[in-house]
Amino acid sequence: MKQRQFLEVVDRDEAERRWREVVRVASPGAVELALEEALGRVLAEDVRAAVDVPGFDRSNMDGFAVRARDTFGASEEEPVLLRLNAETIPTGVAPQEEVQEGTATSIATGGMLPRGADAVVPVEHTDVDGDRLIVRQPRVPGGAVSFAGTDMGMGETVLFAGTRLTSRETGVLAAIGRDRVPVLRRPRVAILSTGDEIVQPGEAMRPGLVYDSNGRILADAVRELGGEPRFLGAFQDDEAALRGALDEALASSELVLLSGGTSKGEGDLNAQVVADLDPGILVHGVALKPGKPICLAASGSLPVVILPGFPTSAVFTFHEFVAPLLREMAGLPRDRAETLTARLATRTQSERGRLEYLLVGLVPNPAGQLSAYPMGKGSGSVTAFSRADGFVRVGRNTEIVDADTEVEVTLIARELAPADLVVIGSHCSGLDVIASALAQQGFTIKVMAVGSQGGIEAAARGECDVAPIHLLDPATGRYNTPFLAPGLELLPGYTRMQGVVTRPDDERPVGALLDDPTLRMVNRNRGAGTRILIDGLLGERRPPGYAYEPRSHYAVAAAVAQKRADWGVTIRPVAEQAGLRFRPLQAEHYDFAIPESRREGPALRALRRLLESGSALRVRLGELGFGDPEPT
Repeated sequence: MKQRQFLEVVDRDEAERRWREVVRVASPGAVELALEEALGRVLAEDVRAAVDVPGFDRSNMDGFAVRARDTFGASEEEPVLLRLNAETIPTGVAPQEEVQEGTATSIATGGMLPRGADAVVPVEHTDVDGDRLIVRQPRVPGGAVSFAGTDMGMGETVLFAGTRLTSRETGVLAAIGRDRVPVLRRPRVAILSTGDEIVQPGEAMRPGLVYDSNGRILADAVRELGGEPRFLGAFQDDEAALRGALDEALASSELVLLSGGTSKGEGDLNAQVVADLDPGILVHGVALKPGKPICLAASGSLPVVILPGFPTSAVFTFHEFVAPLLREMAGLPRDRAETLTARLATRTQSERGRLEYLLVGLVPNPAGQLSAYPMGKGSGSVTAFSRADGFVRVGRNTEIVDADTEVEVTLIARELAPADLVVIGSHCSGLDVIASALAQQGFTIKVMAVGSQGGIEAAARGECDVAPIHLLDPATGRYNTPFLAPGLELLPGYTRMQGVVTRPDDERPVGALLDDPTLRMVNRNRGAGTRILIDGLLGERRPPGYAYEPRSHYAVAAAVAQKRADWGVTIRPVAEQAGLRFRPLQAEHYDFAIPESRREGPALRALRRLLESGSALRVRLGELGFGDPEPT
């Protein structure tokens, strides 16, 4: 009976070694495509020119075809006189008359150089007087002429096998007259999403279910890497159905990806089904975070991978193990990741024993370096990977990385694109409206939600253009201005009403909610302005759920709506969107702290214009429940 391996956690390099010893990296063969269909494909063979390019001696400009030696000594003061031939040579016409000694023939750009000529005098260096050409500049042999075959010669190899065709290469192929091209067939990759909780986008949602983002992510990642994805669907935990789908996948593809079902839970059947292949599971569990439960397997030498169900885990493990293999199968060169050095903006804890991939956003600081802000949304986050600039590898024996530590960041994109406006601080749905208005004006915006306190610290360090804040000073009852450090100024934003929310059927006042020890609250993260308001409201009380600290107003509303909490504090627009009962607590000021050194940037000037009284944006914010700013 075959041994079943479950979460025998191994080192990342050892995991790849075991897997690569078994799976094959074979070319999927070649197909011939029409040139118009070949963009992005990989050449299967060297391509040689069957013609000369250019195919004839060609004029590079409008002028006159001459024998160069007839122009020697020509100048503005002592021009040379040549006799004009009767022929004029346009493009696409073979010349009939030879250029004899002391003569010249009018020729257009791209025209075929006539016999006897070896240079072209530009029209701007000549004058015509009847049948005479006045030449005011000498030419050397080959001047303003492209000779036949000087670009590409007949029989010359112009593109090599393995080249990925961009518009530059397809232009070369068109120039030598190729209308069909041999390219590598794309590796076929079968993708199966699994789990009882999975529903496809567009289907009805209910609590406990999640939309299948992994199927879309993996299919498009495969396509980006030169593969041909085939999504076979989402399968619930039904062993017979899963075995049938896996058999179909193995018969029709060169690589099989399953998403979900990599842990030891009894409801996860993927590992059980894959274990029955031969040789089956090679690695089940790698010392990574995120991505520990990945399963690397094979059927014969055909690679089979069970990726974790959480999106960020799935993305990381795909790019760590699957992407290099798929690039080889597609005939693409090994990816050379770009790396940068940055300083970690905040202290970060890691789990000893696992190599951790820490997603970060990068912003320039006044010292001319980059600061790396941990995204911190966990392996289940769909947005963290899409919004991050790169990731930091935290070694498996490291538990704490202190703030200001120099780290190496591997970029997710090929290069780091600077944003016109860097926003670090408290997030709000009103901020989304403002950012959208700026984006419509052509500005690029980078938003990192780290809370009001984190935002004001980033602004003080000069790491952002704007820090949205809503910090209440309990001693003075004033918002935001008491927290401004030297070198910061405040741009008034808007007011928003914070309040206690419950489900619609709970009509009790705030006091009754606070005094009921059976009710569970949902808190906010430390450093958030709302957390200061909550702690002031509670005083010495610590109701059940006090330690439950989500990082957004939306998460608070979801916790109450889904009955994981009975009450929480959020803003009115979010409460109304979630259909919750709202009890006003306090109108707070959501303003923007701005480093004085950055106040005159183009995007900040646009932001000020958008926030002017009576503007269209002010009207829109008012419609959404955000009021005009009030004196602090």
